[in-house]
Amino acid sequence: MNEDIEVHGSSGPPVLLLPGGHVSCHGFYPGYPEALVADPGARVIVHDRPGTGKSMVPGTLAGASEHLHALVRRLGMGPVVVVGQSLGGDVALLFARDFPEDVAGLVLLDPVPCGDADIARLLERRYAVLARAARVPPLRRLIRRAMRAKAEREITARGLRGSVAEALEWSADIDVRELARALEGLCALAEDFRESDLPRGVPAAVVSADHEPGRIGDGARAAHARVAAALGVPVTRWPGTSHSLHLEQPERTIDVIRAVVRRTTNLA
Repeated sequence: MNEDIEVHGSSGPPVLLLPGGHVSCHGFYPGYPEALVADPGARVIVHDRPGTGKSMVPGTLAGASEHLHALVRRLGMGPVVVVGQSLGGDVALLFARDFPEDVAGLVLLDPVPCGDADIARLLERRYAVLARAARVPPLRRLIRRAMRAKAEREITARGLRGSVAEALEWSADIDVRELARALEGLCALAEDFRESDLPRGVPAAVVSADHEPGRIGDGARAAHARVAAALGVPVTRWPGTSHSLHLEQPERTIDVIRAVVRRTTNLA
């Protein structure tokens, strides 16, 4: 099996973890695989899709759902409960739309505003500009220091410690050029996305950060509400949480995943 794939647990309902951005899934959800193997007895797939993380295979956002379809079939573990944070949440939605037979459940953790082409265009352009600036080594170092400093402030402000603090720290220590490549095509996908195309009746949860008012925050709230309505579930929002809610509230987030897994297997 490739080095970028790990399966935790030997039996039980399969759960596929998808990280945000372009970073590796290995370490992105600290303690999650072990907790989900222990309860509700799941098998947890930790995987880096092409073009992200440790994967040495080139890949694009547009090809993500086709790749996951092939992965699930190759592992013989479908249908899976898909857990995705940020851009991983969008990949989870595209996967459910394109291959509903592969998806037993969905847990969306503050996904990038799905179907909002204006915000997708804004994000894609913003990081493209940063990526161009990062071609200059001094600017690249400056951008990287700024992203690390922002993560350190969040760690201090929220009192994060141990593995969750480490996960936030390393996920912020990135080359913005790689993130920009991971976001390429986001606007085109958003323009083509329709909540009505999502499968009906699939057990799901939509967890939204406590976004501040503004174009992106308001857009995220509206997009999450549309997706939740299409899936027939309420939006869950924990006061004071940011985009990294899976690290700020790991126990609550794991409980949300467990609840969706139990619904897929009719466990009490």
